[in-house]
Amino acid sequence: MALLYRLRYAFPSNSTYINYRLHCRSLSTILSPDSSSPLSAKQKSRAALSLLKTEKNPERIIDICRAATLTPESHLDRIAFSVAISKLSESKHFDGIRQFLEELKSRPDLKNERFACHAIVLYGQAKMLDHAIRTFKQIDELGVRHSVKSLNALLFACNLAKDYKELKRVFMEFPKIYGIEPDLDTYNRVIKAFSESGSSSAVYSIVAEMDRKDVKPNATTFANWLTGCYMEEKYEDVEKVIKLMEKYGVRRGVSTYNARIQSLCKLKKSSEAKALFDGMLSRGMKPNSVTYNELIHGFCKEGNLDEAKSLFKRMINSGCQPNSACYFTMVYFLCRGGDYETAFKICAESMEKGWVPNITTMKSLVDGLVSISKVEEAKKVIGQIKERFSNNVDKWNEIEAGLPQ
Repeated sequence: MALLYRLRYAFPSNSTYINYRLHCRSLSTILSPDSSSPLSAKQKSRAALSLLKTEKNPERIIDICRAATLTPESHLDRIAFSVAISKLSESKHFDGIRQFLEELKSRPDLKNERFACHAIVLYGQAKMLDHAIRTFKQIDELGVRHSVKSLNALLFACNLAKDYKELKRVFMEFPKIYGIEPDLDTYNRVIKAFSESGSSSAVYSIVAEMDRKDVKPNATTFANWLTGCYMEEKYEDVEKVIKLMEKYGVRRGVSTYNARIQSLCKLKKSSEAKALFDGMLSRGMKPNSVTYNELIHGFCKEGNLDEAKSLFKRMINSGCQPNSACYFTMVYFLCRGGDYETAFKICAESMEKGWVPNITTMKSLVDGLVSISKVEEAKKVIGQIKERFSNNVDKWNEIEAGLPQ
């Protein structure tokens, strides 16, 4: 019903509206072509998300979103929106993105601040920042007042678009123009942008402004700032920032250590990151899965597979569960390092959880197992892939036929 209301707004001409209404009825079959009963909102969202992950045709991507009547109130729908915008951006279907999001603004159920902010963010994701700014400026036309939430959404859109110059302009000008008082989230977004753009020194003045306005920094403030200091390799500033944390009474928690460990691993200083990790343990702090994931990835990239394997084992023994990316990293780099037996074991664990590395990694694993006379294991891997995926079955049959008998 909400879709029909939207179309009345978009197509005031009666004949045009009737034709489009007929088109909308046909859209309903996209999500459940074999179902005779209507889907619930959650079923629509799940069906849409499943279809969006494999759909490549831009027009059909938009039709799937229309059929599901997506709303930012639902977590599943927000994911679906993001997947759709990413795919449309990749195919450079920017006019389709604009038409679709502008069409959604006319839906009565979406004339609210939450959708306005979400539309701003989606435009930022598509790097259509001019439309994000226009949406912010026209927000009152949706019956919504400008607020710190919409300002923060626009700053986030600037961050997503990586337009740091525009972010700085928005931060400097818009609060005054629209009578908005920045909050902690506002400052954290700006600090993140300054840190990402190589301007970590400018954060001192931002923190000073926060002080004047009685906005207390938190762990996120300092984690973002430390990331920038490490990226620019300003190690003296790292120490200054840590002292400022103490001044403001912000505890050095796991998130702060994770930011530092990730930064050091990116600089190929995984041994220093490991020293920080050991420092966490000596302080009685418990690392989480993010801590281990960053260290494992860092050591793998530096070719220290023994340390990576040790950390992977330690991670599982500590009760932290590796995510799919961690499994894929281990299998990929173990294959590159020639440790096919360990790669096979870890890959088997990953596949038991429903996580299958990409075809290039799997082909490397199969070839590696054959090279060390583990042909049965190679056949087992191929069998599991064919069982789970219908795509590329012919290719895997061909690979299997070429294995030593």
